[in-house]
Amino acid sequence: MSNVFRNIPSVNELLDSPPLRQLVERANRNAVVSGVRRFLDNLRNDLQTAAADIKVPHPSELAERIAQWIVSEETPNLRPVINATGILLHTGLGRAPLAESALQAVAEVARGYASLEVDVPTGERSQRVRDAETWLKKITGAEAAAVVNNNAGATLLTLAALARGREVIVSRGQLVEIGGSYRLPEVMEASGAKLREVGTTNKTRIDDYQAAIGADTGALMRVHASNYAIVGFTEQASLAELVALGARHHLPVIDDIGSGAVQDLSSYGVSGEPLVGDSVQAGADVVLFSGDKLLGGPQCGIILGRKALIQQILQHPLTRALRVDKLRLAALLETLRLHQDREAAERSLPLLSLLSTSAANLQQRAQRLAPQLAACPAVKSAEVVESQGYLGGGSVPSQSLPGWAVALEPARGSLDELAQALRIGTPAVFGRIHKDRLLLDLRAVFPREDMRIVEAVQQIQTHPSGEAVPNAVSDEAS
Repeated sequence: MSNVFRNIPSVNELLDSPPLRQLVERANRNAVVSGVRRFLDNLRNDLQTAAADIKVPHPSELAERIAQWIVSEETPNLRPVINATGILLHTGLGRAPLAESALQAVAEVARGYASLEVDVPTGERSQRVRDAETWLKKITGAEAAAVVNNNAGATLLTLAALARGREVIVSRGQLVEIGGSYRLPEVMEASGAKLREVGTTNKTRIDDYQAAIGADTGALMRVHASNYAIVGFTEQASLAELVALGARHHLPVIDDIGSGAVQDLSSYGVSGEPLVGDSVQAGADVVLFSGDKLLGGPQCGIILGRKALIQQILQHPLTRALRVDKLRLAALLETLRLHQDREAAERSLPLLSLLSTSAANLQQRAQRLAPQLAACPAVKSAEVVESQGYLGGGSVPSQSLPGWAVALEPARGSLDELAQALRIGTPAVFGRIHKDRLLLDLRAVFPREDMRIVEAVQQIQTHPSGEAVPNAVSDEAS
């Protein structure tokens, strides 16, 4: 064993090797030295505890491994990626990309001070979401609006402000669970409101709500089943029926529509998502939805509704705990401005631009990419195939979007290894494994990223995979 330890080169010897010399030129020398020492300490520990003899790599090979390990250690997990999964609003990959003008707005308020809570003409203290409220009222027709950090926060705050200690009546078929362990019954419990389930999983009529109303009732609530569908022998009370029932009993109606479509998306092949304006016009007292899904903006939760109720919500102590910062507000304001003109929104909002891309366009791009990918040493074959993309983010899970992809087979190793090599490369590319091939689906890939995908695959031969990471995104991911 002692002979094995003597085969480990010194730190100075390793630092003189080309891979680590180049790394020292790009990074801090002390950081590289520390990394080399930590790697060697780990190696000595492995040798000490190994059940069988381990051969110490040649110094040049060891230096290459250490350089790759240091780069991997210093690279943050949060990084830009190319989304070739076919899922547009992929929660794991950050949902909706922001418009360029929204990014510019964020940069402008981030690089210095900004009039976040100051009325510029008077210099007096102001409400930070005032401008967002103005735009939201124009777009939706609501009387008032508020913005918090996400839609789960919007739900928690609304229930706490309007129904704490009282019952909220919800259809049993709408007790949703969303990714990240969000469960409506648990959020309601955390808010202090009491859940009152009515109806059955597949059928809930307006009479079920009527029968449940009593002295302890605080609100009626409808929740859009965004990430699942109940089909067959089904029935749900309409929003109009709930609004009429709430008015008769002087109870607020809360409509949580989830994804927050402010435009009709049927022209893009997406139907069935409730429109924010329709809920407002139908008379819902409070409407809740996300900002980073179909709106195409930053993560936030938007609360619309009657002015008196919004004021009541804003006065609750949780409002401050859930408020948004200047960066999100800047991105949201610019996103809302773009929605004033549908054509401008389609040109500028990445989500709408990707949705409006025709299947024929995707096929042509896939046909241009396939031979270039097939020529890469890491690829055995690259075939153009039809694919089905999805909106994702809990939106219309039963509806697919026609598209095209390039299906790769590895020249060596497994599909998982090929997928991992693409994920940890630069640029990082996320695909999905389907029917024993790695699909690079172009539905959520911007045209400017096509050649970067080729570059990523070309680099695999010179950038072997390092630490184990999760397998490629599966077909079910959203």
